[in-house]
Amino acid sequence: MRFEAHWETTASPSQVWDVLADGWRYPGWVVGASRMRAVDPEWPAPGTRIHHSVGLWPFLIDDHTEVLEADPGKALTLIARAKGFGRARIEIQVRPDGVGSVIEMGEHLASPPMSWFPQSVVELAAVPRNRECIRRLALLAESPSHPGDGSTAPTLG
Repeated sequence: MRFEAHWETTASPSQVWDVLADGWRYPGWVVGASRMRAVDPEWPAPGTRIHHSVGLWPFLIDDHTEVLEADPGKALTLIARAKGFGRARIEIQVRPDGVGSVIEMGEHLASPPMSWFPQSVVELAAVPRNRECIRRLALLAESPSHPGDGSTAPTLG
């Protein structure tokens, strides 16, 4: 798959993977995902799913995303569904780069009706959306209050 979106981050590949591996954080970085309903306990093992909603309340569509392949710390391949719109194959790669990493994301529509459109047309909407997704992913991974790093979240006061 060709990766249409790239983002450089100061976060290490393991920090990025920590966000990807926490299914409950999915709406924090995926544009359009509005809430989580359930996460399979073994996520992100191949065959596991996260159950989420897309859209804006009260117009929400409940659906799921499934892991096709996972290479911890390096790559994640998902099949995302959106009822009425079909399925999309999404590939995310993370590779070390200097003191941080580069995140790459590509999307290919895998079923009708959206797959009837040429990929070049689909990319007009998908590339900016995917770039925003990986920008958000990087921001979560760079967060000083990232779970597991021993720090605490700032408080208002």
